[in-house]
Amino acid sequence: MPHRRLLSSAAALVLVLATAAPSIAQTPMDDPLDARDARRLDKMEKVVRELRAIVYQGRDSGKPVVVQPAETDFQIQELTRRVNDLEQVITRLNGQLETTSHDLDEARRALQASQAQEQSLTDRVTALEQRLAPPADDGGGEADGGQAAAATNASPGEAFSEARQLMLNGDYDAAERAWSAFVHAYGDTDKGPEGQYWYGKTLSARGAHADAATAYIGAVRGWPKTSWAPDATVELARELVALKKGPQACQALDQFSKRYPKAPSNVRSRAAATAAQAKCG
Repeated sequence: MPHRRLLSSAAALVLVLATAAPSIAQTPMDDPLDARDARRLDKMEKVVRELRAIVYQGRDSGKPVVVQPAETDFQIQELTRRVNDLEQVITRLNGQLETTSHDLDEARRALQASQAQEQSLTDRVTALEQRLAPPADDGGGEADGGQAAAATNASPGEAFSEARQLMLNGDYDAAERAWSAFVHAYGDTDKGPEGQYWYGKTLSARGAHADAATAYIGAVRGWPKTSWAPDATVELARELVALKKGPQACQALDQFSKRYPKAPSNVRSRAAATAAQAKCG
């Protein structure tokens, strides 16, 4: 067999070299070897040792001799493997990037839809406020003007405290006039929305549902993050139910759930009861 012939040839070569080596060593040489010849001799001895190891391995084991690939081939194989790994990583990252881009597009569309819905609701609230606004008359205008003039004699804080105290005293008629004057005089100040809220409370007490709803709309415009805003939203829904405007009441309650999820339990209970009255789905 070729394998056995290779082993026999290698063995013969080893035996020849082994036999000749002493003779070469005993032969006197006139000149020493130069450096290049010494290197060549070292390489030959290395080859002999490798051949001897191959011969002994085949003789002792009786199995085919496995010759390892050259170092360069091994490095090429290793680099090929690494390149394949990098290609798989790049493919996976491209897939993740496409998924992230799709999710971002979906989130952007959802945000635009939410903004459009909020703008639509704001427009509806504005239109409702305009429909609920009471018609102005000369007598009422003069009275409101007198109340506003009286309110300007005090600072916003003082006018707010005086109107609030009238409510605490149970004098709702005087409180209603005081809050009306406050809203006309200081409605555009920081305390203006809260003044609208308390003004709506006095109007609700005497059953002026349309005027109360208008006041509450002014209070919750912009959905402020204040302690009284959740109650003002529920009160607006209650007044809309009283005015037989169930769909608008349900819209207000829907915003209540979204804007004020941590509202006090008693306010959430009244919101649930109002939703049942309005037959919200």
